[in-house]
Amino acid sequence: MKVAIIGDALDYQYAGIYYYTKELINALARIDKKNEYWIVREKSVGDISKNVKELIIPSKRIPGGGAYRLFVTIPKILAQKGVDIVVEPRHFGPFNLPKAIKRVTVIHDLSPIHYPEWHQFTSSKLQQLFLPSILKRADHIITNSKFTAQDVIGYFPFTKNKTTGILLGKEDFFKPNPNQAILAKLGLKAPYLLHTGTIEPRKNLSLLVKAFEQIKKEKSTELQLVLVGKLGWKSESLQKQINASPYKKDIKLLGYVERSALPTIYTGASAFVYPSHFEGFGLPVLEAMSCGTPVIVSNVSSLPEIIGTSGLAFPPNNQEQLVKKIYQVIDNDLLRQTLSTQSLEQAKKFSWDKTAQETLRVFEQLIE
Repeated sequence: MKVAIIGDALDYQYAGIYYYTKELINALARIDKKNEYWIVREKSVGDISKNVKELIIPSKRIPGGGAYRLFVTIPKILAQKGVDIVVEPRHFGPFNLPKAIKRVTVIHDLSPIHYPEWHQFTSSKLQQLFLPSILKRADHIITNSKFTAQDVIGYFPFTKNKTTGILLGKEDFFKPNPNQAILAKLGLKAPYLLHTGTIEPRKNLSLLVKAFEQIKKEKSTELQLVLVGKLGWKSESLQKQINASPYKKDIKLLGYVERSALPTIYTGASAFVYPSHFEGFGLPVLEAMSCGTPVIVSNVSSLPEIIGTSGLAFPPNNQEQLVKKIYQVIDNDLLRQTLSTQSLEQAKKFSWDKTAQETLRVFEQLIE
């Protein structure tokens, strides 16, 4: 069996889909020595297992060159190579493939459909226009949580018998790693609350800032709020909110930090707070749990599925409940230690090898 994975996210996307694509292809190559794996991308940068064949197909630098590559060049070359299955981790395709090649489309979430206001206009419109036909042509659909699988089936009932929820994995890189030198270099000191991820409206960080301000007002504390991640779509209002805060000096907006520092940042936090309105999975939550950090998440979409009984949850529009959960953690050393232990145990249930094994099972069923 020859499997090709469209790896453009490796070259142009450095958030969740990038890590999904990279870790999945490497794990498939690690666990499966029988089948052949190809990664289709525009350039080679040495970040993929040597057991994976790279198929470098650059776009022509002409108007429409990107579309021509997707609709003509890639399908033609994959047919010539005798590929059996093509996987598109960005869920925008595969396009124009011969019927003999099985199509697998990965859906990470349906937020562009449910909440177009959280996305750029062009992006959400393209999803609304093309996603129904993409899903109809797909031989199978993989989602990264049971929640997203049910969401896809609920919105597109015709996908019921060809959709599988496969949870994502964690990198062994994420584990408890206390390092005061790294924290000092970043200007961080305990105690602090932590959030990581792209800063955008969907993450509901305005509520987190308000909850932090309430705690600072009610309680004389050296507590800090640390936000790690690139500024994303419509982040200006949050920046204004922070700049106007009477506790601005205690809110650390770090932006992007070196990935090597993340385990230490997670480990040093009193709690990891993820108040997101909507998630297809929530990799930062799993990263935090893998470092033994107590987690507080909103009780919607995939997040309860990820934390199980190992963390605390609250309604994403309820500031008082969020404040209550934060107090529970920062004021109770025993509870904080218990949640830390439970986080580590819950995180053990996730691995990229397990994700790859379940994905391989989908491939084998398609060929059978």
